[in-house]
Amino acid sequence: MAKESKRILNKASLAFLENYLNNPSPTGFESEGQKLWLKYIKPYTDEYFVDTYGTAVAVINPEAGYKVVIEAHADEISWFVHYITRDGFIYLRRNGGSDHQIAPSKRVNIHTDKGIVKAVFGWPAIHTRDLLKEETPTLKNIFLDCGCKSAKEVEKIGVHVGCVVTYEDPFMILNDRYFVGRALDNRIGGFMIAEVARMLKENKVKLPFGLYITNSVQEEVGLRGAEMISHRIKPDAAIITDVCHCTQTPMMSKIASGDISCGKGPVLCYGPAVQNNFLKLILQAAGKKKIPFQRQAVSRATGTDTDAFAYSASGVASALISLPLRYMHTTVEMVEKKDVENVILLIYEALKSIKKGQNFNYIK
Repeated sequence: MAKESKRILNKASLAFLENYLNNPSPTGFESEGQKLWLKYIKPYTDEYFVDTYGTAVAVINPEAGYKVVIEAHADEISWFVHYITRDGFIYLRRNGGSDHQIAPSKRVNIHTDKGIVKAVFGWPAIHTRDLLKEETPTLKNIFLDCGCKSAKEVEKIGVHVGCVVTYEDPFMILNDRYFVGRALDNRIGGFMIAEVARMLKENKVKLPFGLYITNSVQEEVGLRGAEMISHRIKPDAAIITDVCHCTQTPMMSKIASGDISCGKGPVLCYGPAVQNNFLKLILQAAGKKKIPFQRQAVSRATGTDTDAFAYSASGVASALISLPLRYMHTTVEMVEKKDVENVILLIYEALKSIKKGQNFNYIK
């Protein structure tokens, strides 16, 4: 790890990270998390704006004609109340890629106009199940129990069809090495781009372009926030940061998902949406500062907001810097602290390498 990364994270930034991750920010309902993010990043930027659906953009050098985006997405997977039985049990629909297999016995918060209603995912006791005909959790059999005995009682406490449901699992640090919690995918990205803004301000770096630090909504349901905001900003170049799969844990296939490891640095992606000249600039920045990195190849789409930016308007030179993560879309997502530091450092150094009005075109 390069020496600079040792002083990237401080007590204030870690306190923000914990608060930001613990705050629920489900897809379509990201506004409270966005307020926290804007409050943190405002001292390091010149101005900000938000769009109709809640994407937040903090800007450095807003008067500059040439525009560069660094982007993450703010939303977390969740559930919607879908059906309430006569007996007061609640069935759900996904809001994003929520994993039905981890649900049984989890505690949740149901978000209502009257406030948070606590509930649990119920599941029959092992004693009562036929182990020879074991049912696995599916959307057809997982349900919430909020302690009510009828649908009327459920509705009386404020729960109705359409209420959003989130897990309540909090942030923790494991073995002084891993950040662990729900929604690291991808609020850890929002944290990292905010830290880039802080480093630029504290190190008095003057960029020769406008920098648009963008925290997009609704990535988990189709890159929708990035799609909207890219048309508004109309950037010349965009660095996206998201998470990718660490494949070193049991039951993971390196053949299917690549040989990616927590602790070995940021992951640079190769694929059609990634602009190769822009990628080369990032690779050169990593080499110059001796920042460790890994490589990943994708077949068609990256599956991240990179695709939305790359193919917006007349095309935006885009690159993806990913953070290796274990146990994606669970409540115990894990990333290694030094990888977080090195993603921040790599974005920071890449930005310092971009020249005023730089043309990334393949044919000039």
